[in-house]
Amino acid sequence: MKQVNQRGFTLIELMIVVVIVSILAAIVYPSYTQYVVKANRTAAQAQMMDIANRQQQFLLANRSYASKTELESSGYSLPADVSARYSYTIDLGIGAVPSYTITFTPIGSQIGDGALTINNEGVKAPAAKW
Repeated sequence: MKQVNQRGFTLIELMIVVVIVSILAAIVYPSYTQYVVKANRTAAQAQMMDIANRQQQFLLANRSYASKTELESSGYSLPADVSARYSYTIDLGIGAVPSYTITFTPIGSQIGDGALTINNEGVKAPAAKW
């Protein structure tokens, strides 16, 4: 009788491959989540700059900055991808000189990132995230 050579992987070889893939996934996953958070923050910052530009246009036309209600009634709304991760407020300053502060507060999966602000003078906080 002829002996047939069987080819294939042993259970030990398969287990070694599973362990190696698991180790690589454990290393890569945190970097991926940080990348996603950073990409979401960048999208929010772009919207903040858009709102700041709209505020300057509103100031030229009306001699005051727009409240959130006025901005939204003029047709502005956050894109769906940003509004799913951030809520925003516009605080108008009181006094002879008009001023505003735009604050984006993270919600949902973005909550650990912290709030972003920009004011009428272009001061952005926290500086490390801009």
